[in-house]
Amino acid sequence: MRIGILTGGGDVPGLNPCIKAIVYRAIDNGAEVIGIRRGWGGLFNYDPNRTDNEGKNYIVLNKLNTRTIDRSGGTVLHTSRTNPGKVKPSDVPAFLKTPEHDKADKEKGLDFTPHILKVIEHLKIDVLITIGGDDTQSYGVRMHKEGLPVIAIPKTMDNDVFGTDYCIGFSTAVTRSVDFITSLRTVAGSHERVAVVELFGRNSGETSLISAYLAGVDRALISEVPFDVEKLARYVAQDKANNPSSYAIVTISEGAHLIGGQVVEYGEADAYGHRKLGGIGAVTEQALKKILGVHIVYQQVAYLMRSGEPDALDRMVAISYASLATDLAMKRDTGIMVALREGKYTTVPIETLTQGVKRVDVPELYDVENYRPKVAHLLGKPMFLY
Repeated sequence: MRIGILTGGGDVPGLNPCIKAIVYRAIDNGAEVIGIRRGWGGLFNYDPNRTDNEGKNYIVLNKLNTRTIDRSGGTVLHTSRTNPGKVKPSDVPAFLKTPEHDKADKEKGLDFTPHILKVIEHLKIDVLITIGGDDTQSYGVRMHKEGLPVIAIPKTMDNDVFGTDYCIGFSTAVTRSVDFITSLRTVAGSHERVAVVELFGRNSGETSLISAYLAGVDRALISEVPFDVEKLARYVAQDKANNPSSYAIVTISEGAHLIGGQVVEYGEADAYGHRKLGGIGAVTEQALKKILGVHIVYQQVAYLMRSGEPDALDRMVAISYASLATDLAMKRDTGIMVALREGKYTTVPIETLTQGVKRVDVPELYDVENYRPKVAHLLGKPMFLY
């Protein structure tokens, strides 16, 4: 048997331990493993007529070349946001390009799924394990529907893949955020300032919510609940006045927005229709500065949340997901996503991740009126409260 692995979308800590665990378990069970480089992009840019694809678009994985990869963050296979089902005419490689491609609708894009299937067949991949978030896995669902044996492993520091309680990368992102918030208190306290800390979180505010809950910040703004900046200003003024060190801390999801306002986006949309986020923290900083007449500390934690080695929990989940996915691959049990539900490892049909959205349970975990984390009922909640 030959198992393929790819990692797509944003990198997170825990991907390398996941890759290594798949390789070791697969080899111990008599299987071969190849790693697809740069997510779906490695398959898209694979030219069956060339002889230099190995190393460029894929790599044969073994125990020797994966022995130490679990000691670092990121992904040794590299990653991309390539969507072979929606390719801009300008992004089509020369070996695939035809005159008709230049006339194609840029917005609609070109579908190269038949090419991907041919490459999979050319590489003699029996089962493909895809490690990624909604975007990567949505194309994995497409491949499953086309008849390709696929097993999905959920990964995203936003923890927003529908169908699982936990995604690789979330714990480390929260740990990093709590550490940075705690460190920033020395600056905010020394200068007696209000600090606005912007965290990742496009559609789900869980990272901001849980980080704020654990770091004990004064106010937390999340993607799911629009906020009134005038009311926020009153709250943080009170928080600052009531603090003996005369400072206040606010966290804000990058996908948060003011009441009646739009999410702050910029740049051209990627292949999955997403534009870059980031800047709502700066907008909030300027508004608070104008209303309160004081200097504000504004800090984007941004990519630092996903940098460096994984924490112990992300290592545990990554290795466990990998082991479960490999065992299923060896049994040819495919068309599924490995998952954690109510603290237990399980599987769900791969289509599950497209059948809903995973967001913060606002009534249970958030005080809408006061912009604060609030656990309404703790008894019976799982470890991470969701």
